[in-house]
Amino acid sequence: MINVLIVDDHPVVVEGLRKLFCEAEKKFSCAIAYSVAECNKALKVFTPDIILLDINLPDGSGIDLCSKIRSSLPNTKILALSSFNDRSFISRMLANGANGYLLKSSSEEEIFEAVNEVLAGQTHLGPDVSEIMSNTNNNGIKLTRREIEVLKLIAEGLTNMEIADKLFISFQTVDSHRKNLFKKLDAKNRASLINIAIHKGYI
Repeated sequence: MINVLIVDDHPVVVEGLRKLFCEAEKKFSCAIAYSVAECNKALKVFTPDIILLDINLPDGSGIDLCSKIRSSLPNTKILALSSFNDRSFISRMLANGANGYLLKSSSEEEIFEAVNEVLAGQTHLGPDVSEIMSNTNNNGIKLTRREIEVLKLIAEGLTNMEIADKLFISFQTVDSHRKNLFKKLDAKNRASLINIAIHKGYI
């Protein structure tokens, strides 16, 4: 038996998914949560094999909830199922521990394919999501792997010296990366740097 928890506040979506799993050849057991609070309550009494998680919930963000679930249930798979097709939402869900991301417009076949791949330990992005991630144009901006590492640590509030210690590089190197980031992203201060980075899906 594969235990599924559907976390979504739209009854039509929930019932459609419940029917889909109930009619599947594999044995699925479905639980439903319409909010963050209901999800947290459900997770106190059972551990699902996979969670289908919406982003926009009435009492909180699915992105934040994803991070908390990943911390408390590292073996549970999380598949984001959302109507949001913005690169920043996709990136943030994946960064917070989601094992895959599908749009709600996905077909039944795509949903089952995603569920099976995620349960098998793979990361699944629906065709539309993959296209969004590969074709999004950040105005020609290209950040190096190290610049992205530094950017994420800046967003966490670390100082140049703390970043240097964490990445085992010199203070001067961090300062150079920081200046390059401000220039490439056309940011005026730390707050705008982080906002731009989130909008463009770097963090």
